Amino acid sequence: MDALYEPGGVEARWQQAWEEEGHYAADADDPRETYVVSFPPPNVTGELHLGHALQLSLADALVRWKRMQGFNCLFQPGYDHAGISTQSVVEKELDRSGQTRQQLGREAFEQRVWEWLRLYGGTIMSQFRRMGASMDYRRERFTMDDAYVRAVLRHFVHLWRRGWLYRDHRIVNWCPYHESAISDLELDHVDVQDELYYIRYPLADGPGHVTIATVRPATILGDVAVAVHPEDARYSRLVGEEAIVPFVERRVPIVADERVDPEFGTGALKVTPGHDPTDFEIGRAHGLPEPMVVGPDGRMNDDVAEVAGLTQDEAGARVLAWCEERGLLEKREPYRHTIAVCERCASRIEPLISLQWWCRMDELRKPALEVLHSGRVRYHPPSQHRFAIDSLEYAPDWNISRQIWWGHQIPAWYCPDGHVTVAESEPDACAECGSPELERDRDVLDTWFSSALWPFATLGWPEKTPDLERFYPGDFNLTAREIIRLWENRMIFSGLELVGDIPFRDVIIHSTVLAEDGRRMSKSLGTGIDPVEVIDEHGADATRYGLLKMSSQQDSRFSFKAIEEGRRLANKLWNVSRLILQNAEGASAEATPRDLEERWMLARVDRARAQIEEGLARFDFAGVVDSLYHLTFDEFCDWYAEAIKERLYDGDRDARATALAALERLLTLLHPVMPHVTEEIWTQLPDRETRLVVAPWIEPDARFDGDAAALDRVQEAARIFRRSGVQVELESEDERRIFAAVVRPERARVDGNREAEVERLRKEVARAEGMLANERFVENAPDEVVEAEREKLERYRRELAALDG
Repeated sequence: MDALYEPGGVEARWQQAWEEEGHYAADADDPRETYVVSFPPPNVTGELHLGHALQLSLADALVRWKRMQGFNCLFQPGYDHAGISTQSVVEKELDRSGQTRQQLGREAFEQRVWEWLRLYGGTIMSQFRRMGASMDYRRERFTMDDAYVRAVLRHFVHLWRRGWLYRDHRIVNWCPYHESAISDLELDHVDVQDELYYIRYPLADGPGHVTIATVRPATILGDVAVAVHPEDARYSRLVGEEAIVPFVERRVPIVADERVDPEFGTGALKVTPGHDPTDFEIGRAHGLPEPMVVGPDGRMNDDVAEVAGLTQDEAGARVLAWCEERGLLEKREPYRHTIAVCERCASRIEPLISLQWWCRMDELRKPALEVLHSGRVRYHPPSQHRFAIDSLEYAPDWNISRQIWWGHQIPAWYCPDGHVTVAESEPDACAECGSPELERDRDVLDTWFSSALWPFATLGWPEKTPDLERFYPGDFNLTAREIIRLWENRMIFSGLELVGDIPFRDVIIHSTVLAEDGRRMSKSLGTGIDPVEVIDEHGADATRYGLLKMSSQQDSRFSFKAIEEGRRLANKLWNVSRLILQNAEGASAEATPRDLEERWMLARVDRARAQIEEGLARFDFAGVVDSLYHLTFDEFCDWYAEAIKERLYDGDRDARATALAALERLLTLLHPVMPHVTEEIWTQLPDRETRLVVAPWIEPDARFDGDAAALDRVQEAARIFRRSGVQVELESEDERRIFAAVVRPERARVDGNREAEVERLRKEVARAEGMLANERFVENAPDEVVEAEREKLERYRRELAALDG
């Protein structure tokens, strides 16, 4: 072994070896119990970002653990075609050459996308390998490959035959640059400084007016009512009257509706159903007309000739000037608020009524709610399980169509009479009237419509393949909380509807890692961190370790200290392994742990094994790495290795054999988190017959349970000595020998003095006694926290007694 551990070459070499040797391969003919993870497919145009890196660290730790436990593991890789994201990238390429997709035409544009993807797409999978992700890369899938396209079309046809798909004019998030509806996930929300304009709407019959407040004066041209809250006494007398909309001078009713916020502006709301989601709901509830004055390009349309073709700012200026001339502009004031913009092009989102395809949710959601309520599928942590249920119970009908060109084109054809024919392949004639004149719907399907099939379409559905039979349902999925309603819930109800079973049993909702200053990570804000750069500097093992340490149920700040701790741990492990291996010659054929420190170390390893198994089963990854750190750094390296060092140098065959056995178990426990450095050391152990990646997980070993606390007195004596200089009398020769070997009192530096240490311990005892006397703390704190406090109190008391004595 080299004197220094350099992760770069080691990690690349092992990733290649594991793949080539087939250790990541999942086989439908393998009779072992399966463990299946369909990893969230990244965008085909994407690069590894911190969210991917965290997800990979979590998922791969579980997969590697299960693989070592003897499971037939399928860790499914693949890409999403990422409709609007991919189209945006290619359109920007065209912009640089002075072209547009409209100039190319649809067929040529789609061909250009495929060419671009062949050149630049798919790079992220090589970066997944850099992270050490143990995926079965032979099975890589793409949501636009032929078999997957067939699954998507079958999905659409199935829902159509069930009567759950329909077309309707409804309000959507509209991007005027892409001229398409987009999902909530494709929005960014930004704070902007606008002006709030207070404008008088004269009453139609008699004197007086009602004043409304708006930040979008251009949309006044589409007003069809004024609404007030039914309990707002200021306006109760006006309900049922009519007002005059400025500029267009349209008579509109004044209606009462509970959706109105009496605290905003004047409490009177202008109702523009064509350009505001709340107004749209009010309009439908009251049977109001739905005129639209803003077109798909974000400019004013031809319905109001005086402003046709103008931008909204230009049209708004004309409306305000008209109102000011007539004394209807009451006042204006600064107004800071949040707006939605397209995350791809930063265009301000226009709520527009558009003819779209919709999927009814009333029946589709019921089986999914049943499995969530019964716990057959569980979200972790429990708070996210409650959110998943709530978001599904109140999910509106799903807008599944998009007005872009890259994606799965909707399999619907229209005849001249307007009949709709839905089929997986192009029909010869209209299914209703037999007309051969058919035109295909030009829209494509929402990306989430296709990704909802990911857990089973990747296994060959709709065909009943051996893979589908063997690897479905899977075991768990993981993602960030904002994807719950967009993807996770949709996979659940799609799996139940199309395959007849849940796609997975557990869903891990991981935390969001924020920038070091607490802001969200963003390239534009300068707060983004490139995980590839972190891997280049510290190695994949250290990066995985650090990300797992940062993971929790709460959002956490990125910490380079956590990554550096992982690097130090890898170096410490490397160094202690060199110590043992350089002194392994002549080791006994079998380990015979006789001495106290050996029995203690093996007991500690087994205790850590139980903690790690429990932590991984509960998805407590931060707890797992904490256990691994203390086992490796504190117990194995700082106590056990120091205690046996002289015996290793002296050629003690039993000590050498036990050290090798203990190191083997330590490497096994560390491997799911830090696979590369552990495999590199494992190959140096004598008589290795298999790779660590597929070596058996260690079995419980209760032989030395009684020795798990054997060094507690020695460690307490070491703490007392290092802080106060006082040497506590130890009872046995073994204890005194270990104390001398590890602490080396003749050369040790002492940090404090006896009096100061006694005072510190008295304060700690008082603090712990106070906490444990607090009934609220004992009743509400987790059991392990209370127990840890009790253990600390006992330790403080023992150390204080030793000093006072």
